[in-house]
Amino acid sequence: MSEQELLAKLIKCEAGGEGDNGMRAVASVVMNRVYAPGGEYARVGQGSIRKIIFQPGQFVCASETENGRYNAQNLFNMNPEQIHWDIAAWAIAGNRLSPLGQALWFYNPYTAQCRQNFPGITGSFLIKIGKHCFYNPTDAYFRT
Repeated sequence: MSEQELLAKLIKCEAGGEGDNGMRAVASVVMNRVYAPGGEYARVGQGSIRKIIFQPGQFVCASETENGRYNAQNLFNMNPEQIHWDIAAWAIAGNRLSPLGQALWFYNPYTAQCRQNFPGITGSFLIKIGKHCFYNPTDAYFRT
């Protein structure tokens, strides 16, 4: 599977119901991790979309099992549509959704409110797009 296909599948799985900006935001976070200038993602990713997506514990969609049970909502079961391919190509070409800056994390809080920090003190709340909260790295991230 090519890195573009892998990213297209992840976009569909993680943000398929979040509209164009939600999908672009998720793609932006993945690519920000790929090109992180320091910290954990720079060490783990080494410029590879595949290494970022399959880093353990990062994306539920990259796991075939969750909590010891089969995860049917995984990227291996995703059939990306043209919009997912287009957004993956857009992100790989260096484009980012402008309000995201260098955001490295997102999550769906299943509530109206986003936490101020995620994960822990390494990320600081930036913006909510659709149902996902997005976080920029703090100085603490670069010490990971």
